[in-house]
Amino acid sequence: MKYLLPLAFLFVFTNLVAQNAIVRGFVYDKSNGEPVAYEKVRLLKAADSSLFGGAVTDINGFYSIPKIVKGDYIIIIENFTFKKVAEKISITKEDGISDFKFLLEKDESIKEIEEVNASAEGKQKRTEVNMSQIKLDKKSIERIPSVGAENDIIGAFSVTPGVVTTGDQGGQLYVRGGTPIQNKILLDGMTIYSPFHSIGFFSVFETELIKSADIYTGGFDSKFGGRISSIMDITYRDGNRQKTSGKISTSPFLAKAVLEGPIGSKKANGELRKGSYLLSGKHSLLDYTAKKLYRDVNDGNGMPFTFTDLYGKMTFNSDAGSKFSVFGFNHRDSVAYSEADIDWKASGGGMNFILVPGNSPVFIKGHVNGSYYETTFNEVSAPQRFSSIGGLDLGFDFTYFLKNDSEFNYGINLGSFSTNFQTVNESFRPISLEIPSTEVGLYSNYRIVKNRWVIQPNIRAQYYATYSTLSIEPRLAAKYNATENVRLKFSGGRYSQNFTSASSDRDVVNIFNGLLTAPENVQSKFINEYGKVKDVKNGLQYSWHAILGTEVDITKKINVNVEGYYKYFPQLSNINQNKIVEDEAQFANTPDELKKDFIIESGQSYGIDFLVKYSDDRLYLYAVYSYGVSNRWDGFKQYFPVFDRRHNVNLVGTYLMGKKKDFEISLRWNLGSGLPFTPTAANYQNETFKDGVSTNYLTSNPSTVTTVLGDFNSERLPYYHRMDFTVKKRIEFKNKTEMEIIGSLTNLYNRKNIFYINRVTNKTIYQFPLLPSVGISYKF
Repeated sequence: MKYLLPLAFLFVFTNLVAQNAIVRGFVYDKSNGEPVAYEKVRLLKAADSSLFGGAVTDINGFYSIPKIVKGDYIIIIENFTFKKVAEKISITKEDGISDFKFLLEKDESIKEIEEVNASAEGKQKRTEVNMSQIKLDKKSIERIPSVGAENDIIGAFSVTPGVVTTGDQGGQLYVRGGTPIQNKILLDGMTIYSPFHSIGFFSVFETELIKSADIYTGGFDSKFGGRISSIMDITYRDGNRQKTSGKISTSPFLAKAVLEGPIGSKKANGELRKGSYLLSGKHSLLDYTAKKLYRDVNDGNGMPFTFTDLYGKMTFNSDAGSKFSVFGFNHRDSVAYSEADIDWKASGGGMNFILVPGNSPVFIKGHVNGSYYETTFNEVSAPQRFSSIGGLDLGFDFTYFLKNDSEFNYGINLGSFSTNFQTVNESFRPISLEIPSTEVGLYSNYRIVKNRWVIQPNIRAQYYATYSTLSIEPRLAAKYNATENVRLKFSGGRYSQNFTSASSDRDVVNIFNGLLTAPENVQSKFINEYGKVKDVKNGLQYSWHAILGTEVDITKKINVNVEGYYKYFPQLSNINQNKIVEDEAQFANTPDELKKDFIIESGQSYGIDFLVKYSDDRLYLYAVYSYGVSNRWDGFKQYFPVFDRRHNVNLVGTYLMGKKKDFEISLRWNLGSGLPFTPTAANYQNETFKDGVSTNYLTSNPSTVTTVLGDFNSERLPYYHRMDFTVKKRIEFKNKTEMEIIGSLTNLYNRKNIFYINRVTNKTIYQFPLLPSVGISYKF
């Protein structure tokens, strides 16, 4: 109750400060019932048609125009996709709330063009800070060249400024100096612990269902907590509320299907039905096709990847706009090379809701969910590694809309988790940890839009109950609209998280993605890189972000974004690679750094990202250059982590041809400088002296091979680069169904990029060679 009292106070306060009338409501696409996001809603005075106010719908299609005085008005909704809406309304009271719902009808005589939401997007640029944020939708994802003739959101993630990928296989993303566990991946409010499949081309997300995907590479606001590097917030759409529809597709890589439709009886007046369902599933086909089609991969043994993703959702809607959804998912993944194999599985479910109280100006969202994830890694001549997590999460978010696009948000999040982790370090000392954990987060966020300024002070209080630790996290974002086309922006703040990576930085290439709760088995004191001694209570991780950038609209079609960033990590936790003895009484005088399972580190990451975009109704160009430096201090020395990539370049081009723009070609090229790794200095037979002092080491001939490592991460892998090409042909039929044929060439010039090296056998497994593929899909 002590955590809910501040929220109760805020709820009462926002209702007390509400003055004058409020016009609000939802905007839907009449053809399928989907909320129309980022649509501009204008309110004109009826007397002279002058502009009184306006708003832009959010991801739920919700808009709110506050501070309205009595009088007659006209609500205008107008763009190039839907028929124009102009509805007269009358406000007869000094205060109160008036709800207006709109069903937009598509104008079949006008084809969609690029400038559909240009005015709404321009307004967002001027009224939102949008620091280190990339907004994606289904169309944006499909612009990126597909791999295996299948579009996937991982392609869009991998070309985001500041993002470093480990290549075609392994499914790891590092964001501006943060490890995969320091990136929070959300799907409708639920944390997804392993979002990418081992093959590296595909994620667990279904592109056909994605309504929006917001990527925050740093400086994110207080709504998001529990991670110290980045956020990827993905929202799925609801099912079709008007008719049964779907999509099926197949390629040599996978087969998938989507089915959706309405729940409830059909209404004679064309109103939307009360609910919908949504089902999707995909399964890899490589275990059937690879040996015949891709004989040059894996020494002729094909591509040993198997994965399955299942998802289901039901949504129920009220006439006032409130809605309730329940969903569930199951993901499985397996890869088996001759030198190593990885298996992981995840499952979960939950519900989320939107509540629009009839007598309150507050917009309420909530979720409750639970999930379980586990992964196992087996390697030749090495012990097994295992990691799992299971838990529950509950959250509520409240939004109060203010005049001039200002906004006040607050909320609470409660989570309870348990992790289990087992491995050994490089000295073959066992490390095992199983810890339950409980977290409570409270936040408030106030966005002020005034004159040329957008100022966003916000704060989060994150309480880690298991460790009796409260983290107060102030954050600030600001934007100055210097001109209509030039904007300066800043963001920064403090961040914390519980989870620690269970991966080993000693691997030549890191493909094990385990995780655990912040360990307490760490040294009692830590001397940072500046010589300052710090008392250590637990392995919670912290960071500070500072980001400065500018946005420039050179023309309506060309946009430039430049951001310089600095992230300082005062406390990180990692597997103790320096452990040589057990933490037992007989080693009481041995330093903690040599006997604890985990060790405290510090570090920093800094760099600059350049993004240039060109977009018109046929041509789309996207160019990114990132320069970054990441280093860590483990109490003994400074080193470069395995994801420290100095230079990263991504170039993307897409062109639509034909009168109907139904023929598309796209190209992507990625160049990345070499990642650091620890070289192998030598291998030798490890004499165990099984007969004690009488052992004859000349004849015992032990079979165990021990590796001697060189200086930690002192060398770098070769440059990584790859070009992908995709061509698509869309065919529309008279019954309004659609077929699409996709051809793709992955690794167009057959570059040999390193994927994995076994230290004992010294065998190298390369990333994928040239992979041609053809796929077909049918949408009904």
